[in-house]
Amino acid sequence: MKKLGLLVCLTLGMTTAAFAEGDAEAGKAKSLTCSACHGTDGNSAIAMNPKIAGQHEGYLAKQLKEFRLASMTGGKEGRNNAVMNGMAAALSDQDIADLAAYFASQDQKAGETPEDVIEAGQALYRGGNPETGLTSCISCHGPDGKGMGLAGFPAISGQHAEYTISQLKMFRDGTRANDLNGMMRDIAAKLSDEEIEILAKYLGGLH
Repeated sequence: MKKLGLLVCLTLGMTTAAFAEGDAEAGKAKSLTCSACHGTDGNSAIAMNPKIAGQHEGYLAKQLKEFRLASMTGGKEGRNNAVMNGMAAALSDQDIADLAAYFASQDQKAGETPEDVIEAGQALYRGGNPETGLTSCISCHGPDGKGMGLAGFPAISGQHAEYTISQLKMFRDGTRANDLNGMMRDIAAKLSDEEIEILAKYLGGLH
């Protein structure tokens, strides 16, 4: 069953994922405005802002393009975020490619998993919740949470728990809707608040 889930994830992801082609050095020069929220190397010190260091290049480019699209459509399309829409509005495709290449080339700083959530978090991440039909996270994001760049599935390990909690709740209530084929919205709809918190804390130290 896990192999079948992985095959489905790869099949769905390959239809929309694409790598950005950019110049990391040029991206570094363009990243100054990003540093206030994400840190100079993409390791945000602010818990509600994501770490983007080491994230897959194609995934970063996709998000920036969708923030830009939201800025152009008043949030009706793309990924809507009041801050990021404004930041992405003036970016060219080359700017996006360069920024994605730069942050993807950086090393993410490791996070930690509280001991009291390791057992429950591991069970959810690896096995889901059969009682509610919740599928495992490992099928698409891998055993170490590093995702699958070619399939368009992001790295989710080492992330700030607060940010992960906010995104899972946004997928659950539909305020974030730029996931591949609605997969994360379907999954998040089956998550309780407690499960979201456990998973987010568990992922913080998953390597």
